[in-house]
Amino acid sequence: MNYLDHFERNPKICSGAWVIKGTRVPVRTILDSLAEGASGEAIHADFPTVSLDDIRAVIAFAAASVKEDLPVVELPAF
Repeated sequence: MNYLDHFERNPKICSGAWVIKGTRVPVRTILDSLAEGASGEAIHADFPTVSLDDIRAVIAFAAASVKEDLPVVELPAF
């Protein structure tokens, strides 16, 4: 899964934080909900614009970000 297909970053949306594409829901909000033990279904109920695939992408992002051998991805310039 290419998690970046599910995220976008725009300085005019949530001060440039990574959000789920097509929403104003920050990726960090989904990560926080998962860390607190919320299920994908509960998160989707709280944020109906966030699909279960979007939530899986957030999990994939978190998993990839902790790998030591993961190359740093260049962020797009604004």
